[in-house]
Amino acid sequence: MNSSNYIPKEPVTIACNIEKTLEVLGGKWAFLVLRELFCGTKRFGELQRAIPAISPRALTSTLRHLEGMGVLEREVFPTVPVTVEYTLTPKGQDLHQILKEMKLWAAKWT
Repeated sequence: MNSSNYIPKEPVTIACNIEKTLEVLGGKWAFLVLRELFCGTKRFGELQRAIPAISPRALTSTLRHLEGMGVLEREVFPTVPVTVEYTLTPKGQDLHQILKEMKLWAAKWT
């Protein structure tokens, strides 16, 4: 085969379900946000107080990511100032058992 005529094929990718799950979970703060929302609906300020190390910008980014992935819902109330509440969707609630298992693994091995 003449190397000047070689056309590389597109790489074959096989979807990995674990990779998909990690994509949904996003960055390092997602686990902590989910942990708080497993206890019920929370407002932005409540989440920020519960996770003191997170900056408002990182919290906003994490919430937007999780909302975009269908893991949580954002409800806006027309108050002054505007009130926003975050609640897990059924898809988000399904992550609870996964995170519990990860917590158990960490307690055993770290």
